[in-house]
Amino acid sequence: MELSKNTGEDTFDYRQYDRIWQRVAPELTPYPEVRQTDSGAVPDAAMESLPGAQADPCCMGSAAQESLEVLTGFIEEELADCRHYLALARCAPNANEARILREIAADEGEHARRLMAVHYLITGHCYQPAIVCQQLQLLPWCQALRERYHAEACGGFNYIRAAEGTTDPCLSKLLTALSEAEYRHADTLLAMLSRALRQARSSRPCC
Repeated sequence: MELSKNTGEDTFDYRQYDRIWQRVAPELTPYPEVRQTDSGAVPDAAMESLPGAQADPCCMGSAAQESLEVLTGFIEEELADCRHYLALARCAPNANEARILREIAADEGEHARRLMAVHYLITGHCYQPAIVCQQLQLLPWCQALRERYHAEACGGFNYIRAAEGTTDPCLSKLLTALSEAEYRHADTLLAMLSRALRQARSSRPCC
């Protein structure tokens, strides 16, 4: 972005937008109301028409504000799930199962970060997650996989229900994607449980 120094103050030079649009789509006149004045200043009314300057944008605005409490609950759940999978990975029966659980943990951590970014888009403030210091009590292997399967399937259901409950299109799209990710985790855990039960039948009980 170029800056004009004509008035002794830093002001945006929107002529660069015109040059880009002339190369990309010369038949269009983007933002005709936003033009450089003789003094180099941009009118306040014109600034409101620039992308991202809306008081109530179409995405992550007042419609998404209604889902804030739900979003903060999802953030805390994703962070708790991340901690749970990392702890469970340390008790996995082999390196492959441990790797899968660490990958799921990484997914859950990324989900939490995306939701915290959404929180910032909506509010303009960073969300501070709760600090948890308690030690997890892990179940025996097969029982732990069963519990995690149901948690992931319920997470997928809750995300899609939240997506259907908001009128914000961008938030709905994100929540739908997170629902699909949770159901994929459930499928992965089901496959892990199937392997564990098959091994239990051939050697030792896992429950």
